[in-house]
Amino acid sequence: MNESAAKYIKAIYALKQRCDCVRSVDVARELGVTKASVSIAMANLRKSKMIEMKESGEIMLTQDGETIAVDIYERSRILSDFLRRIAGVDEATAIRDAGKMERFMSRATYEGIKRFIKKDLEAKKRYL
Repeated sequence: MNESAAKYIKAIYALKQRCDCVRSVDVARELGVTKASVSIAMANLRKSKMIEMKESGEIMLTQDGETIAVDIYERSRILSDFLRRIAGVDEATAIRDAGKMERFMSRATYEGIKRFIKKDLEAKKRYL
């Protein structure tokens, strides 16, 4: 999946977590892009069977789309958490850099960071 598609899938998923209905205008606002850009992206995501659009304009992730969205969203959350807590990076930088890292990092490196964070949290719990 290309970077642009991943960005849109992640935005749709994040919006769906916050509200019941996601429309193109919501995605445009979330990403700070034009409605025309969203329209093109949605057409591409429909072709690749990542989303479905209801007649009302509501955007729904397909099962495949949601599986990918959850993976992207989790990667971003874990990486930004790692950058904030372990590397001491401010939140805005951590979120921006995590978005870049998640697309280029191998699964093995990501799983290693995930294990590290889990161990770090468990160690802190023991000392509280």
